[in-house]
Amino acid sequence: MMRDGTSRSAPGGLTPSALYACKPGGPNDYVYVFCSRANPEHWQRLLKVIGREDLSGDARYDTQVARSQRGAEVDEIIAAWTRQHTKEEAMRLFGGAGVPAGAVFDTLELMNDPSFAERGIMQTIDHPSTGKVKMPAWPVRFDGAAPTVKPSPLLGQHVDDVLGSWLGMDAKELAALRHDGIV
Repeated sequence: MMRDGTSRSAPGGLTPSALYACKPGGPNDYVYVFCSRANPEHWQRLLKVIGREDLSGDARYDTQVARSQRGAEVDEIIAAWTRQHTKEEAMRLFGGAGVPAGAVFDTLELMNDPSFAERGIMQTIDHPSTGKVKMPAWPVRFDGAAPTVKPSPLLGQHVDDVLGSWLGMDAKELAALRHDGIV
């Protein structure tokens, strides 16, 4: 499936607010960068990170309204910098400066991200028929601890419990269902 993201800032919208290509230039080598109307410092911080402080105070780019009228120019200014950095570098540098940004990761990158394992977002379970399986856990934390992921039940594993507790079937009725090939 081809990536279907925002490859340029929307005309008249928030600028910058797009995906920017990073080196080495593969299909997932992008960083998303966003500058909020609510925080004009995002733009100033971004200019510092990309080494373009010369644009600070430039009326063509100094406000969201001005930048939105020159979206393609702004996008190219940022892209010229991001193409020289990996998505991880770009995310780290922008984030470290307080600019909202995030690298675009594919499923395999997410599965193998060491920080996800450290935080319990990716967990390895021991499935009774498949063996060791790595899978995502629920990322929301209510008490700070990652929830424990358990393997899904095997087909029919809880039939007796469900039919017994929900429908009130006894062992004799369950045995008859098994004998007739129903369960």
